[in-house]
Amino acid sequence: MRTFAALFVLLALQGLGALAAPPPCAAATHRQFDFWIGDWTVNRTDNGQFAGENRIEPVLDGCALQESWTGAKGYRGNSYNAYDATRGVWHQTWVDSSGGLLVLEGRLDAGRMILEGQQKQADGKTVLNRITWTPLDGGKVRQRWDSTADGGKTWQVQFDGIYAKRSERAAVGSGGGANPLQLRRDI
Repeated sequence: MRTFAALFVLLALQGLGALAAPPPCAAATHRQFDFWIGDWTVNRTDNGQFAGENRIEPVLDGCALQESWTGAKGYRGNSYNAYDATRGVWHQTWVDSSGGLLVLEGRLDAGRMILEGQQKQADGKTVLNRITWTPLDGGKVRQRWDSTADGGKTWQVQFDGIYAKRSERAAVGSGGGANPLQLRRDI
């Protein structure tokens, strides 16, 4: 009987411990950027041309999003995106195949994720970058990147694209062994 009672107490304590400690990134604020998760085909808004493909996936037990971009001409980049609960901001660090580095921070505002960051150029000038991700009807996402070199007096569009989810068939190949990512890089 003592063995049964001890086992019952042990199981009860383990159960209470599991209830007391939620996963570290379970709060709703950590899920604000989940609308960007997926395997995407990205087309430019100005001319509809294929810009590239992007894969956004949760990593580190849902505490971060990892981005893997491949542009139409082979340019590649990766980012990590995470919510910093101590400061109440989203953070992105981007690194690309040209040696570029971009660090952005911001918040969800009216359903749009808006991240900004300053970047020093080779000529010594500072540029402010602002990238906005907006969920659209049909599960699409618009990403617009604007920059200013004059403190916000004038803004230049650096990129404006629409993300559309790739079909499962396109994401894994078309049956003939061809990699759709390799085929599209030459476009």
